[in-house]
Amino acid sequence: MGILERIIKTDSSTATFKKQLKNVLGFAPGKIVLYKTALTHRSLKDKSDENNERLEYLGDAVLSAIIADVLFKKYPYKEEGFLTEMRSKMVNRNQLNDIAVKMGLKKISYFNKVDGSLKMSQIFGNTLEALVGAIYLDKGFNKTRQWVVERIIQPYLFMDDLETLEINHKNKLYGWANKNSKMLEFETIDEHMESGRRLFTVGAVIDGQLLAEGKAYNKKDASQIAAQLAIDKLGLNKSETEDDTINKK
Repeated sequence: MGILERIIKTDSSTATFKKQLKNVLGFAPGKIVLYKTALTHRSLKDKSDENNERLEYLGDAVLSAIIADVLFKKYPYKEEGFLTEMRSKMVNRNQLNDIAVKMGLKKISYFNKVDGSLKMSQIFGNTLEALVGAIYLDKGFNKTRQWVVERIIQPYLFMDDLETLEINHKNKLYGWANKNSKMLEFETIDEHMESGRRLFTVGAVIDGQLLAEGKAYNKKDASQIAAQLAIDKLGLNKSETEDDTINKK
């Protein structure tokens, strides 16, 4: 391929990326390199300035600040404990991952697609946080706040529903285990350094059998992910929905 052909191909690829990104963002991005970095997982780029881990760190802080601000103003008479719990419900890893996929980030993210486990992991929630970091650096705090409210909170995070949502999956699974005389344990299956951070794999073990495992950068999050996956496998959420339907009849 000649130089001219490569330039044309690169320009075409960049134009396509800008169009896809604008569809997700709802506005024309400025510093394209920021967004490409935000959408690049470390499975493709090891260097810290080429993958989204630094932007994820920044976006996590910015997103938490915006959510805290929104909650503080919406609930002027609620105590700190309520506000903290609501924020956790809104920015927990599973919630953000689900939102990211619905937004279409999975389709435009750069990651090692040969690794099947990545497609089913929580990396897209991390990508969403990195995207928030990129918007903050590109457009500033006020634009970022507006985007988070209009593109994350309003379409995906319904406050009334979240007020009654149970997010402690471990407690729920323990309750089920006690009720059914099952032995439930959370075991650390693996921990190793990955891109300068310690990655934990925790398994939900029921009566000596590994039912599900979760991965995260701390044991608490990993065990919560494992518990949620175990709940899904056991069909406990489905059972609750069926019970509610029966009780309403």
